[in-house]
Amino acid sequence: MTTIAHAPPTPKARSRWLKDVAGRRDGVAGLLLFDTLAAIGFAAGIAGGVTAVAGQGAAWPWAVLMLGMGALRAVLATLALRRGAVRAGAGAVKRAQRLRAVAATLRRKPDGPIDSGLLATQAVDAVEALDGYVARFLPARRAAAIAPMLVLAATACASWVAAAILAATLLPFVAAMILAGGAAADESRRQFVALHRLSARFADRVRSLPVVLAFRAETRETEAIGAAAQELAERTMRILRVAFLSSAALEFFAALSVALVAVYCGFALLGLLPFAAPETLTLGRAFFVLALAPEFYAPMRRLAAAYHDKQAAETAADTLMPLAEPAPVPVVRVAAPLILRDVAIRYPGSDAPAVSRVSLWIEAGETVALLGPSGSGKTSLLHLLLGLAPLSAGIVEAGGVPLTSLAGQASWAGQHPLLIAGSIRDNLTLAHPQADELAVQRAVAAAGLGRMLAARPGGLDATLDTRGSGLSGGERRRIALARALLNPAPFLLLDEPTAHLDAAAEAALIATIARAAKGRTTLIATHSPALAAIATRVVHLGHSA
Repeated sequence: MTTIAHAPPTPKARSRWLKDVAGRRDGVAGLLLFDTLAAIGFAAGIAGGVTAVAGQGAAWPWAVLMLGMGALRAVLATLALRRGAVRAGAGAVKRAQRLRAVAATLRRKPDGPIDSGLLATQAVDAVEALDGYVARFLPARRAAAIAPMLVLAATACASWVAAAILAATLLPFVAAMILAGGAAADESRRQFVALHRLSARFADRVRSLPVVLAFRAETRETEAIGAAAQELAERTMRILRVAFLSSAALEFFAALSVALVAVYCGFALLGLLPFAAPETLTLGRAFFVLALAPEFYAPMRRLAAAYHDKQAAETAADTLMPLAEPAPVPVVRVAAPLILRDVAIRYPGSDAPAVSRVSLWIEAGETVALLGPSGSGKTSLLHLLLGLAPLSAGIVEAGGVPLTSLAGQASWAGQHPLLIAGSIRDNLTLAHPQADELAVQRAVAAAGLGRMLAARPGGLDATLDTRGSGLSGGERRRIALARALLNPAPFLLLDEPTAHLDAAAEAALIATIARAAKGRTTLIATHSPALAAIATRVVHLGHSA
């Protein structure tokens, strides 16, 4: 079973990373602070209304104030939620980190081990855990540092004794929250590791499903995965128990503070205090203090509700922080030759190399055709240049700079074209989203897709699934070729672009490729002598491996 191989970062480094990733959320915290001010206004409306009713005065201005402040609080709460989730950047933070996780996955060595569970955890669960931290916890934490002080100051203006009671209940509450929060953080971290292990195990068993079925081990593996899932559920329940404990502590001290304030105000108004009253408390002041007392703990309730988001984000940071920052990709100058020296490619688990001791010197703008029987390594050489095959020996360089991949600098059309769920237009512009309509139409015409699009309802906007249902093999290849022609990259790599075409279609496509290759360094793997004839040089690879 796989585990997270890196050592967890220090708490200080984790906090710094989360702060840098999340940025500032002062706008949302400001809305929450305005909500506290509106609560003070609401309490004033209640107190003024009660005083007016008791004194037979006009109560409607206070009623208007109370209703207005209540409506304002609803608006502020809605704005804070929307701004935290969308405008303040929770979505943007998740997109950036998910792209970072995927980029790190794509940069891994082709012959390196694949930890499917870790990849899934990084790109899905760990990134999603940042949502609540950015949208809810950070604004709540900033507001909780100021809002109770505002309530305390407003309360002290009416009754300094009530303010002292509120302040006295705050210290033990903070101590209880620290203890409960530390325990919950440890449990959350262990749960995240268990989730990673379960994801890895499930992905591994799906990948090995034919072997599992061949040895009739499906019952045993089902029970093992079920046991792991049950263990994860038990860990989740332990986290919830700690969360309920912290909520119980919060509610206890909140209820205690309100009760003590209520007892003091009631006894003070009735003159039943067992000691001399240290202040003169009127009916209006008493109602103001009573209405405002629950608001003292409201920001901390909000923070406690989002505290699990902080724990989840800190655990996710342990997984996301080790992702290497994208290394600067050496940009190959168009005038630089592409050089392969004694290159060998051996795939993991293979008994023989797919390519052995191949040397090529390809001048900028040259068109080179790779000829050879199936298995001679034509496709493997193209995959090597794209970073999809492991370099076992030798050197690949461009302009004297070692090169690991032409990704981002090459247009590519392979034997098995990649199709995404979406429209045909989406598939064509996948490598060049900025392409305008004229460029798309030219690529469609050059690849010979016009007849297919005319016969298909929706044309370029017709939708495809990931399997390209309804498309023939030739149509898929033409889409891949049009995509490669549309992308104005300095390198053009084509793998059997004219395979399975009749003579007329092949001749038309060869003419298109010849035009597209002008001004670009082009490598074509092919069995077709007619296609090889347009190359400035033909390289014959050896016998099949």
